[in-house]
Amino acid sequence: MNLKPFRFWKGKILSLSLILSLALVGASPLWAQTAGFAYVAANSSATGSGNVSAYTINATTGALTPVPGSPFAAGSVSSSVAVSPNGQFAYVANSFSTGGIGNVSAYTINATTGALTPVPGSPFAAGSVSSSVAVSPNGQFAYVANSSAGGIGNVSAYTINATTGALTPVPGSPFAAGSGPFSVAVSPNGQFAYVANVFSNDVSAYTIKATTGALTPVPGSPFAAGAFPNSVTVHPSGQFAYVTNSNGVAAYTINATTGTLTPVPGSPFAGAGALSVTVHPSGQFAYTANPFLGVAAYTINATTGALAPVPGSPFAAGFQPNSVAVSANGQFAYVANENSRDVSAYTINATTGALTPVPGSPFAVGAFPVSVTTTAPASSCKHDDEERDRDERGDGDEHSEGHERGDSHEQGDDGHKGHKKHDCHNSGEKDSEEHDNDKMHESERGRF
Repeated sequence: MNLKPFRFWKGKILSLSLILSLALVGASPLWAQTAGFAYVAANSSATGSGNVSAYTINATTGALTPVPGSPFAAGSVSSSVAVSPNGQFAYVANSFSTGGIGNVSAYTINATTGALTPVPGSPFAAGSVSSSVAVSPNGQFAYVANSSAGGIGNVSAYTINATTGALTPVPGSPFAAGSGPFSVAVSPNGQFAYVANVFSNDVSAYTIKATTGALTPVPGSPFAAGAFPNSVTVHPSGQFAYVTNSNGVAAYTINATTGTLTPVPGSPFAGAGALSVTVHPSGQFAYTANPFLGVAAYTINATTGALAPVPGSPFAAGFQPNSVAVSANGQFAYVANENSRDVSAYTINATTGALTPVPGSPFAVGAFPVSVTTTAPASSCKHDDEERDRDERGDGDEHSEGHERGDSHEQGDDGHKGHKKHDCHNSGEKDSEEHDNDKMHESERGRF
């Protein structure tokens, strides 16, 4: 086994007086100063102990500023980080714990600062060599790919407590996967899950039971994915899936009814050896982190899902780029460079998808970063701003009456009653799923 894990080494209401004071000095309110937060899972070179570096994202430049108290402790050999779509919770898959079994560190996210606080009961048990974590778009379920030191792996599934963020195993969990499950992603509609199996060279596909989160294999699963598939993501439209492997980027159309995968004509697309793939929230562009090339950028054909290189691609990154994420507002991209111990930051050209380094990039991490994800701050949500404004005007009773009438709820696609989703929260769904798509070194791949 030569997987990376084996190497050791919602928001707060500002007072009216504070808002007025900020206005008097011409300052912007705090929630307008950040485009969200970035979280990077990393590991100590000496002990393999993991942590999570947290950063605020400057809304104008995309620059990263460490969150006070960062980095935050995680488990042993942290491999993947994901954030719930509402920005309230963060989860880190840790490959090893007592007895070699992996677990999941869970945190609440301070909506103002981005700081992390361990959830009571954390960490939560997972399987052997937990390599990747993803959260469903409705925030009800979490999934962890367990690579297993013994070969055949599985997927641990959990329900997420909406109040505390705590994890409870789904009945029937873990669910069988292929050999070496290394990355897990959930479709934007929450109906399907996909797992890249690095050793069996395929992708396991599942339907997700809306009431329980349980997984059932899709007819025809697993689907061939080329040599050593190590990262999987789903297009925001839910029409396409992308998988990085040793040959390039495999692309598939997704059957909207069954979840089955069909290769896109021309797949795989150039980009051999990439370790991570993500899709821009607009669905127009895809990005991969590649230790040989840096950051490869592609335009996505909206009809076929085919990839075409962006002019100027690939773009330079640091040493051993292995994870890539796009900010929830779609303006910035971030790449974790493991061996240079930093994060490269870029602005994204909204027309072409091209990347331009952010001033001050790269930004130091300290330990060896292996996974990066981003989230919008909950306080940047228009709905939350409206609530805040009502409270400051003294309109709280009207707001409460609305809740009693059920105005803030709607019937979801999954048949459950739940809080109505807001666009600002949904904008972060892509990054909270996947970047969690975790990666391995080419040097490690060479030892297979």
